Amino acid sequence: MSDDHTHVQEFFGARAADWDTRFPDDGPVYAAAVTELGLREGDRVLDAGCGTGRALPPLRDAVGPSGVVLGADLTPAMLEAAVRAGRDRVGQLLLADVAGLPLRSESLDAVFAAGLVAHLPNPSENLRELARVVRPAGTLALFHPIGRAALAARQGRRITPDDLRAEANLRPLLSGSGWRLASYVDEDSRFLALAVRLP
Repeated sequence: MSDDHTHVQEFFGARAADWDTRFPDDGPVYAAAVTELGLREGDRVLDAGCGTGRALPPLRDAVGPSGVVLGADLTPAMLEAAVRAGRDRVGQLLLADVAGLPLRSESLDAVFAAGLVAHLPNPSENLRELARVVRPAGTLALFHPIGRAALAARQGRRITPDDLRAEANLRPLLSGSGWRLASYVDEDSRFLALAVRLP
């Protein structure tokens, strides 16, 4: 396992038990972001870097009982917290790395990824792997419940020009990884970049 993986697992593993109680009001903004994915009954969707699975219930609501909802995360403690919250009842949880997903190519309609981009050790390769598992014209939502400026303020830092989530950086990163950026919102109340899988 790379040092990047170890760092991510240590960071999130130490915070998993009280993660949901630290951010108790995020539910509605998660549900709103899922709505913007445009999922339909019967669709197959992955929550990449699902953490405690907060997006899984609205994803299940969007695809209905005939759809497939998967949640993949690298940190066992986060998946254990998802199980304690009962979210394994609305989606299948996978201990998996987005660098090499145990999924067939073009097997999904969409990917939802909350707070994931900043933790990717190889963003271009990792986004290419997400593109691999999504059908052409499928969608990707890169989401965070608060915008870049609000998140930086919360963390006591400044936004730097090399921030991957800046539109000027994200657009070419996505296009070089099999995606086309379709819409971009960066407000204090949310960050949501929607992309479409290229043919």
